[in-house]
Amino acid sequence: MNKVQLFFHHIFRFIWNAIFVISYPILASFGLIFIGLTWLFSKLSQLLTRLRPEGSKVVIKESDWEPLPYSNDLLEAKLVKQIMFGPSGFVLRRIDGVPTVLSDHVFGNKVRVIEEGFILEKWNSTESKDLPDFDICLYNPDEDSLRPLTNIKCFDWHVSDKVENELSFKWFDGTQGGEVKVAL
Repeated sequence: MNKVQLFFHHIFRFIWNAIFVISYPILASFGLIFIGLTWLFSKLSQLLTRLRPEGSKVVIKESDWEPLPYSNDLLEAKLVKQIMFGPSGFVLRRIDGVPTVLSDHVFGNKVRVIEEGFILEKWNSTESKDLPDFDICLYNPDEDSLRPLTNIKCFDWHVSDKVENELSFKWFDGTQGGEVKVAL
């Protein structure tokens, strides 16, 4: 550095240090005041908690069996797995009490009713890292049979068309989509 640059460097360094030295006690005081107010409100909260009578305690229990929407009052579901910001997994059973193959699997909450039975989303895993991995199955309540139709690896799918004995499923995973046709 030449002498002019060195002179300005020392001047600006002196100004910067002066600003820091002058403002530091002010910033430290605000920090101490903030810590003191936080401690004061904490003690006040503890005091008020002791004065207030304790209310009734709420015991969170596992979800009860509830009728599954769109299942024509034939199936009921119980929550097994809730994925944060994602779908829920359910165990299904028949409302009429008949033993069923459904109780061995975990299903999503998508149920579609067609003439041949129910279209269900059977989860292949309940681990969040392995999802989405679903078998779209056809459940025939008369025979109590669960037949896999196709495997879809995304949360967003729907039955798009039904022509005679052929179903079309459309899916979209956020970046790409597709259509799968299966025979019933």
